[in-house]
Amino acid sequence: MFSHVMVGADDIDASKTFYDACFKALGGREASVDPKGRLIYMHNGGIFLVSQPIDGGAACGANGGTIGFAVESEEQGDAWHAAGVANGGTAIEDPPGIRESEIGKMYLAYLRDPAGNKICVMKRLG
Repeated sequence: MFSHVMVGADDIDASKTFYDACFKALGGREASVDPKGRLIYMHNGGIFLVSQPIDGGAACGANGGTIGFAVESEEQGDAWHAAGVANGGTAIEDPPGIRESEIGKMYLAYLRDPAGNKICVMKRLG
């Protein structure tokens, strides 16, 4: 369904520190940087990018929006969350853990990146 996801950030260096640590915790690599200074992460067939806004305005997180990344285990999700908090992210919502919902049981962990974008990891459990 998606070709890629891109978020905005005013401080690309802070975002690189944060996302490099988070993606390493998921088994990925540090970002490559294109000629326009955008961060490019490619992992498990997905592409995630971070860019300063092209229009020159300030970056802002989507109110009500969340970008979710898949994890293979609760332990990997916990490592992702810890790496994010240690590298400029902010823990939000409930602590990482198992949740019950209409779509089943799942592990979830939420962060805000240094630019305020809301991201999470998820593992469906049943």
